[in-house]
Amino acid sequence: MEVAAALALLLIRQRINGDTPEVRARSLNTPSMAIKNRNVPDNPESRRIGASIRGGGVQHFWLPKGTSQLPRVAKAEGVYVWDTQGNRYFDMTSGPVAVNLGHGNRRVIAAMQEQAARVCFSYPAYLESEPNSRLADLLAAQAGPGHDRAFFVSSGAEAVEKAIEFARLHAVARGEASRFRVISRLPAFHGSTLATQALSEDPDHSPLQPMLQRWPRVPVPFPYRPPKGLTHDEDAARCAEILRETIEREGPETVLAFIIEPVMGLTGGASYAPAGYYRRIREICTNYGVILIHDEVMSGVGRTGRFLAGHHWPGTQPDLIVLAKGLGSGYHPIAGFLAPDAMVETVVEAGGFHLGHTQKSSPLACAVGLAVVQETLERDLVSRAERHGATLRERLRALQDGIPILGDVRGLGLFNAIEIVADPVARTMLPRNLDVPAELSRLGREHGLLIYARRIYGGRFGDWIMVTPPLIIEPAEMDQLVERLAATLLAYQDRLRAAGHLG
Repeated sequence: MEVAAALALLLIRQRINGDTPEVRARSLNTPSMAIKNRNVPDNPESRRIGASIRGGGVQHFWLPKGTSQLPRVAKAEGVYVWDTQGNRYFDMTSGPVAVNLGHGNRRVIAAMQEQAARVCFSYPAYLESEPNSRLADLLAAQAGPGHDRAFFVSSGAEAVEKAIEFARLHAVARGEASRFRVISRLPAFHGSTLATQALSEDPDHSPLQPMLQRWPRVPVPFPYRPPKGLTHDEDAARCAEILRETIEREGPETVLAFIIEPVMGLTGGASYAPAGYYRRIREICTNYGVILIHDEVMSGVGRTGRFLAGHHWPGTQPDLIVLAKGLGSGYHPIAGFLAPDAMVETVVEAGGFHLGHTQKSSPLACAVGLAVVQETLERDLVSRAERHGATLRERLRALQDGIPILGDVRGLGLFNAIEIVADPVARTMLPRNLDVPAELSRLGREHGLLIYARRIYGGRFGDWIMVTPPLIIEPAEMDQLVERLAATLLAYQDRLRAAGHLG
């Protein structure tokens, strides 16, 4: 705690003396680090959105014409990413909370090359692949009894859809064809397809709202701002009972599943509930025959200091588990869901489950996933995430005295977030017309940080950014992360004060 507090004060003194974080950030950009494409001249005018008539980067789909394009990536290694101008960035959020192993892992690259040389694609309806079976065996062993089978697809959204489709076929196979409703929470994010957005998006902020199925929602027990007069435990108990009441209101015979992120991603900024909440919702789902689904797209494969986030709360085991980002660690698209053998057998006896896309259980994807999980386990990165995560939260909390807009620090393992506020005592939010995460992401790049951040639900529930570095982070690298993040927050705090948004 004392080291991080001293760091925050040192940064403030350096600003006063003229040795600013911006100057030190620019010092990283030495000519010797520059990486140029010798065949393509770097014309500034050609680096604007819309400068080319055809093609161009995917950013053309969201940036207005005339906007300066984002820096171009050149290489990445460990916790760092370089652009073509030689600027080095610390990947503070592991991309979109995906690159658990960091960049350039030799074991994963070798596994990818070896499998690609052997066979990249084989359709599982014709032939089995060894990587598919071995990865399924390894995940089942780590997940524990009751999660015996794995169905692999390409993305988290696809895996969520497949889990829900599987749950529906299971209900029909059991003679419960009336079950079709899926309850999610508000706020939530479970993917960007039309089906998963129906479980995720705020209808008031989505132009796709007329196309979305309207499913029931129940509230999230937020620890930082429980309703007035309630403790976090009391609010969690209230939210669990609202689930029970919602099932009753919708008709228990119609409710198929309840889906949650046990530790929340961007929609909750690493928020999680007391143990009693997870026990109670498990009990409610069991009593009403509702399938409980844990969306561990972000939190799974060791990020929270357990192989699964649900392992933090024994006795609360879900029926289905969805995994994605950390499973492939950014090296190749792979995701999937885990299911009990008994549920799978019920579905198989009724005709089976074939609703995957072309790349389901791809040998190349499964080989990458297998290498990622093996590397995670053999390097004991799960325990490392628990230890380093506790240290990281301690250092971030030590910054709060010198950076009062840093209102809350929370999380488990290396799955953390910080909440930005106008007043840390009253916990008041900044004006809703400010896109706080977007501005922090932009300032972060100026200070050598890549920050995955975007505003959720128009900032209705607060403003936070994820602090989720790769699980391989070393203590010295953690010092760099905290220093650069402190510089970014101080710069933003100065701008807020100059604009009159702070007292």
